[in-house]
Amino acid sequence: MKKHLVRYLLGAACLLLFVGHGAKFWQLPFFSVLDGYLYDVRVRMSTPGGKDERIVIVDLDEKSLAEIGRWPWGRDVVAELVRKLTDDYKVAIVGFDVVFAEPDESSGLKVLERLAKDQLRGERTFQDALPGLRVSLNYDQLFAETLKGRPVVLGYYFSGIEDARRSGALPPPVWPAGQFGSRPEMILDWKGYGGNLLELQKNAASAGHFNPIVDFDGVSRRVPLIVRHEGVYYEALALAMVRLLHGGAPVRPGFPEGKGTIEWLDVGNDSSVLRIPVDEFCAALIPYRGGERSFPYVSAADVLKGRIDPAALKGRAILIGTTAPGLMDLRSTPVGATYPGVEIHANMIAGIMDGTLRQRPSYVLGAEVVELVLVGAALTLLLPLLSPLRASLLTAGALTVVVALNLFLWYGAGMVLPLASVILLCLLLYALNMSWGYFVESKSKRQFTELFGQYVPPELVDEMARDPERYSMEGRKQELTVLFSDVRDFTTISESLDPRELSQLMNEYLGAMTAVTRKYRGTVDKYIGDAIMAFWGAPVTDPEHARNAVLTALDMQREMKNLRDPFVARGWPELHIGIGINTGMMTVGDMGSPVRKAYTVMGDAVNTGSRLEGLTKEYGVPILVGETTKAAVKDMVFREIDRVRPKGKGEPLAIYEPVGIAGEVPGDLQDELKLWQHALRLYRSQDWDQAELQLHNLCRRAPDRALYRIYIERIAYLRNDPPGPGWDGVRIFKTK
Repeated sequence: MKKHLVRYLLGAACLLLFVGHGAKFWQLPFFSVLDGYLYDVRVRMSTPGGKDERIVIVDLDEKSLAEIGRWPWGRDVVAELVRKLTDDYKVAIVGFDVVFAEPDESSGLKVLERLAKDQLRGERTFQDALPGLRVSLNYDQLFAETLKGRPVVLGYYFSGIEDARRSGALPPPVWPAGQFGSRPEMILDWKGYGGNLLELQKNAASAGHFNPIVDFDGVSRRVPLIVRHEGVYYEALALAMVRLLHGGAPVRPGFPEGKGTIEWLDVGNDSSVLRIPVDEFCAALIPYRGGERSFPYVSAADVLKGRIDPAALKGRAILIGTTAPGLMDLRSTPVGATYPGVEIHANMIAGIMDGTLRQRPSYVLGAEVVELVLVGAALTLLLPLLSPLRASLLTAGALTVVVALNLFLWYGAGMVLPLASVILLCLLLYALNMSWGYFVESKSKRQFTELFGQYVPPELVDEMARDPERYSMEGRKQELTVLFSDVRDFTTISESLDPRELSQLMNEYLGAMTAVTRKYRGTVDKYIGDAIMAFWGAPVTDPEHARNAVLTALDMQREMKNLRDPFVARGWPELHIGIGINTGMMTVGDMGSPVRKAYTVMGDAVNTGSRLEGLTKEYGVPILVGETTKAAVKDMVFREIDRVRPKGKGEPLAIYEPVGIAGEVPGDLQDELKLWQHALRLYRSQDWDQAELQLHNLCRRAPDRALYRIYIERIAYLRNDPPGPGWDGVRIFKTK
C-alpha cells in the first residue's frame, strides 16, 4: 500500500477534480468543448437521412431575390404568397421564419397622402380617388386581411440584453404568470423583443419565437420551447405550428412524480397527447435529420408564379425562410457549419410530431457523478497494482464499457449522457500510472539533448533518443515549413526604452513566442534582433508540419494579446507582430564555418516565407501563408488575400490569411468570408463599382479590417489607370 501511496493520492486528486466538474462545483472549459464535439459526433452518427416530405421550406433564395426584388418585399407580395399557398396549393399550415416589424411604405401611399395635403389639395379628381387608393395601397392592411382565417403562424424574436428595445406586438402568452407556483424553474428570461405589427399579429392564427440557444462554441444544439418575458410564458415557432396543426391544442408542463423541475411538455388533451422531453430550461435538443436540405425546398418565386406542382405542397406544413447568404440566417450546427436557420425549425417540428427528441433531464447530472466515482475509484485502486499490459487492457475495457453504455442510452432510451469527462478521466489515470518512474534520461537522450536541445522541444529530443541512428545533422533536402515573425515598428519601440527595459521586454516576448513554437513541435532556427525564424519537419519528421506552423502563428497572435496588459502596466509599448509562413523544398542541416555552425534551413521556399512576413504590413493582416501551406492544411479556414509577384519571382503566388480551425470559426465570420470572396471575384473581373460597393459593406461589417480599405484605395487607383483586358489581378511588388 505504501509503495503506491503517491499514485493513489494523485489518482484521488484527479478524481476529485473531475467529480467537481461533473457536479458543477467548477467548470473545466476543455471538458465542455470535448463534450460538445462528442455530442455532435453522435448526432451525425444517428441521423436517419433521407427527406421528410411532410414539411416544405419555401425559400427566399437568391433566385427569388433576383426575380421578385430584394428583401423585404412589399406586403402585397407576401400576402399573395400566403394566399397562393393556402388557397391554391391547399397547404396545411404556414410558418414565417421572418418578422414583419416595420410598416410597409413601398406602395407610395405616404407620398400620395402628402401630395393630398400640399400640391394636389385642390385637385378634386385626385381627392375623390384617394379613399380608394388608401384601401388598395395599404399593403399592411391587405396582408392583415389575408392572414385572417388562414392557418398562419408568424415569427418573432426575443433579446436577452438588459436594456433591449421592444418593438411590435407579442402574441397571447401560452401560460400566464404563476404557472409554476412554488416549483423551482430555470426557464430563460428575455428582456426585449422584436414582434410583428399589431394588425398582423391580431389577424394571425398564432405566433412563435425563433430563438435557438447558441452554445459556448457557437453551435446551435437546442431550442427553448417555452421562454419567459415579464413573468408570462411564450412558445417557440415549432411548438406553435405543432399546436395549430393539432387544432390549437393546449400545452402543459410535466414533472417527475409531481415534483422537481420540468422534464417534459404535453401537447393535446388526455385522449391524444404529444410528449416532448425538455431540460430544466424548457429547451429541447434539436433532432437533426441530416445535413442541409433534409427537407424539400422550393423557391418562393416559383410559388408566386405558379411553377410548383400542387401535389408537392398539398397538405404539407410550410416554413417560409431564407438560405440567401446576404440575409444572414445561416447557423453553425452539429451537421453543418453553415446551416439554414429555417431548417432548424423544420427539424424541431418533425421531431415533435414523430416523438424522436432525445432527452437530457436534470438527473443526468447525478448520473455523471456516479459514473465518474465508480469508474475513477476502480482505476485509481487497480492500475498501480497491474503490469503495463494488464493496465492497458483494464483501461481499454473500462473505456469500452463506458462508451457502450453511453451509446445504448443514446440509441435505446433516447437519453444524452455526458461522455467527455469519464473518457478523459480514464485516459488521465492510465497516463499517470504508465508514466510513473520514467524520470532518468538515458545516455543516448543526453547526447541528443546536447546536440539538438537548443533547437527543438524536449519531447522531440525524447523521440529522437529512442532511435538515434535515424537522425544526423548532415545537410539534406526535404519538404518543410518555415515561419518568420517580426515586431512592427521595433525601431521606434527600442528608442523609447532604456537598454535595461528593452532587454527585459525582448526576453519576455521571445520567451513567450519560443514556448508557443515548442508547443507545436517547432524548431527555433535563430533570433534576428526582434525577429524569430523557426521551421517544422526536421530533425524529426512531422507529417503535419504545415498545420503545426499555422497553429503556432495563430497561438502567437493570441499570446501577444495576453502580453499586452502586463506590458502596458509596466509602461512598455503594446507589441504587434507580422508572421509569414511558407511550405516547400528546403535544405536543412548543420551549416556554417569551422568556428561556428548552426542547424538551419536554406532555399527559395525559405526566402518566400520571409517575403510573406514583409507583405503582412502591406495588407494590414497579422499572418500570411503561401499557397502550398494552405493546400497542406485541410482542416483550416483561410481568407484569400491576393495573388502577388514579389521581386525576383517569375510565377505569381497566391497568399492567404488563416482564420481558424474549420468548425470553430463563428457563423458571422464565415458569412463575412463568403462576402469577401465575392468582392475579390468582382475586383479581378474589373467590376469596380460592384466590388467597391461590396467592400464598403464589408467595412461597415468589420470596421477594423484594414484589408478592405486597402482594396478600396486600389480600386480608386485602377479606375484612373485601368490595367487593360489582359490583366490577371496579380499585384507586382518591386521591393519585396
